[in-house]
Amino acid sequence: MSRAKPVRMLVLGATSAIAMATMRIYAARGASFYLVARNEEKLQAVAADLHVRGAAAVHTCVLDLDDTGRHVAMLLEAKDKLEQIEVALIAHGVLGDQLAGEKDYQVAEQILRTNLLSTVSLITWLANDFEQRKGGTIAVISSVAGDRGRKMNYVYGTSKAALSTFLQGVRNRVDRHGVKVITIKPGFVATPMTAHLQGGILFATPERVGRGIAGAIDGGKDVVYVPGYWRLIMGVVRSIPERIFKRLNV
Repeated sequence: MSRAKPVRMLVLGATSAIAMATMRIYAARGASFYLVARNEEKLQAVAADLHVRGAAAVHTCVLDLDDTGRHVAMLLEAKDKLEQIEVALIAHGVLGDQLAGEKDYQVAEQILRTNLLSTVSLITWLANDFEQRKGGTIAVISSVAGDRGRKMNYVYGTSKAALSTFLQGVRNRVDRHGVKVITIKPGFVATPMTAHLQGGILFATPERVGRGIAGAIDGGKDVVYVPGYWRLIMGVVRSIPERIFKRLNV
């Protein structure tokens, strides 16, 4: 895909800081957007921002993406408004409460529903539609947390590990039909979702992550760690023997 070519982009979870940083790059190129988020006030603010930054068109839809029963109607409307979805960026998700999830299955289930099941619903429709017309890019924000289960966030990590595996399988199926599926694995990002965590040198800005995502979409990559140093970090983490890893307080 040419970096200069305006694209028609569906963004799910459009009010997230990472999605906003990514969209601003494409807005400056004259992209058209169909934005989906659950907070109407924030969504309209994002739409206005993209217009100012050069977007050719911005359509919006207020929807809680946990409501999978409304996905098909929303996706059909997005396709109609944009005429064709060239890039779909799936950016919604929750960190959730690990301690509560350890004690209450309903809490854990909600994290899995938002991060995994609702996303699987969206990807299934998009993959089928893109495969039929033999083109398009599906970019999905997963996480380095899915690379290995840790006591500090294994409920969230499980949702992202399962999502990454699902994406790998979809990629294997549709790549031969001209459809790109990109798994995006950010590390720590300074966003409202992580505001309660103590920052450090490993925290990246949404703008840096957005540049990495845009680069992955433009370059048609399969799996990208953003920032790139997380590939090395997680390689080391995965290499630690389980007998040692289970004793670590991570």
